[in-house]
Amino acid sequence: MSNTNIKKTKVAIIGTGIFAKKAHLPSLTDSPYFEPVACFNRTTSKAEEFAGLSTPALKVYQEFDDAFRDPEVDLVDVLLPVQYNLEAVEKAVKYGKNVVIEKPIAANLDQARQIVRLAKENPKVLVAVNEHWVYLKAVTELKAAIAKIGTVVGFNYHSTGSFNFNNQYLSTSWRQNPEHIGGFLSDGGVHQLALLTSVLGNVEALNARTVQVRPQSGDVDVVWALCKMASGVVGSFNYGSAFGNKEKKGFFEILGDNGSVYYDFSPATGNRFVVRTGGHTAGDEKTEEEVLIKDEFWSTAREFEKLGRELHGEPGSVVCWPEVAFHHLAIVDAMLRSSKTDAATVQVALP
Repeated sequence: MSNTNIKKTKVAIIGTGIFAKKAHLPSLTDSPYFEPVACFNRTTSKAEEFAGLSTPALKVYQEFDDAFRDPEVDLVDVLLPVQYNLEAVEKAVKYGKNVVIEKPIAANLDQARQIVRLAKENPKVLVAVNEHWVYLKAVTELKAAIAKIGTVVGFNYHSTGSFNFNNQYLSTSWRQNPEHIGGFLSDGGVHQLALLTSVLGNVEALNARTVQVRPQSGDVDVVWALCKMASGVVGSFNYGSAFGNKEKKGFFEILGDNGSVYYDFSPATGNRFVVRTGGHTAGDEKTEEEVLIKDEFWSTAREFEKLGRELHGEPGSVVCWPEVAFHHLAIVDAMLRSSKTDAATVQVALP
């Protein structure tokens, strides 16, 4: 379908904080698929300020339910503290309104299970989760690359950085006193887990240790885990940005019996990976190739493009459905349970 022939999906934005202003509103405004038309914040003055950022100004609702009742609105974009995601999905189902919620899917697995159930029981209502890491070019590139390295045996996934005392998101009360399990491990860590599982599949079981380095984090903020994937592949997962002065480093190394892939997504050197092949037998030719990933989809624009395509007749465009996002949160849940039992082996919960 040509973009010029698209009837735009009209969107109400619920929650008008930092991320709504800096990411969602610009992405929706610039998209050929969407038209923001309304907004809500429990503090009306904040909603009115947000509404004025758009031309023409957005309609301002007085009540949460208004977005779901409004016949002008086709989609509700929810950017609330995640403990309210379930309530938003319940209202979407009640009023028959498509809805997209922010990651993590919910504050805990009980809420997440209810969201998965509601989505399955109401297939005419689109319920999706915004998690833009599943749409990274790196996912497609890495899947193609690991096909060259024989049988995948293991992996090392590492994402660490210094604690940012000036992080604007630290000022939000729901992050300082998180109701969502694991605090920053589920808030930021699910991005990393989305990439890991998009490439290597689901995590079946794990052993983990978590610690809290910074009181400002509100909960544990670093994890070291040994993971067994559903495929049988075993690997390590290390995540946390709570350390002292260090280089911000991110890499995903995948090891096979005929080579390896080393993906570097560090800010200073990243968006590239090296594929090394050979070594399955003594006589194998060994090769090495570096691939640069240009114009990676680090913004929210890509996830809204995928959502727009899904809503305009291209099924399969959206990847992060509730059951997928459930798994990301379930991995965090397993890490927390394992750490509380002296790193015992814990099975990752199912929906």
